[in-house]
Amino acid sequence: MASRTLSAGARSAFAAYSSMRPARNFHATARTLADATATLPARKPVGAFRGGLFGFLLGTTLAGAGVYGYTLREYKASNELLTEDIYALQAACQKLNTYCQALEDKMDAAERKRK
Repeated sequence: MASRTLSAGARSAFAAYSSMRPARNFHATARTLADATATLPARKPVGAFRGGLFGFLLGTTLAGAGVYGYTLREYKASNELLTEDIYALQAACQKLNTYCQALEDKMDAAERKRK
């Protein structure tokens, strides 16, 4: 029992002593105090959300521009191929038309000979 009262008294004495002494000693010269007053201007942080949003928008814009350029080049190439095919089909139709007219003329000439 005596040890409990002694330890309680020791604890209260230690608490009183620790509250009176500073946590650590501060030694500052006039030079360090003068340097402490010259603070840097506060920088506004970019922030993770704003930086991430900016990066996302920049990335999607660049990707969209790349896809647009690729699609435009492919469209032009396919359009040129299609135009060439249309001209080739038109030439084949013209040849077939002239061949059919020549056959009709021959049939008309053969029919006239019979009469």
